[in-house]
Amino acid sequence: QVTLVESGGGLVQPGGSLRLSCAAAGTDFSRATLGWYRQAPGKQRELVATITSGGTTKYADSVKGRFTISRDNTKNTVYLQMNSQKPEDAAVYICNADGVLPDGRSFVSWARGIQVTVSS
Repeated sequence: QVTLVESGGGLVQPGGSLRLSCAAAGTDFSRATLGWYRQAPGKQRELVATITSGGTTKYADSVKGRFTISRDNTKNTVYLQMNSQKPEDAAVYICNADGVLPDGRSFVSWARGIQVTVSS
């Protein structure tokens, strides 16, 4: 089992920035696709951004130009830099890893979720 631990959430004003981090403690996920999802009250979970093992990124239209996903394989960490935040960005953000462990075993792991609040 792979445990993902998130940090960096909190309160930000509209137009402000936050950076979320998600780390797999003691686990090499360099062969995994990593992603960030979010779910706001009363709304379905949506995919925000993904980054492949090769570094290819994709974004939801709602965050293009404002959010950046990146990864540091030496730290087994994926980041989500969120700039120019809007009230509609408020949600619980959940990171995900889907790939292969060094021993060849496939895995899918989800973090518990971290709150981002956008309010003046």
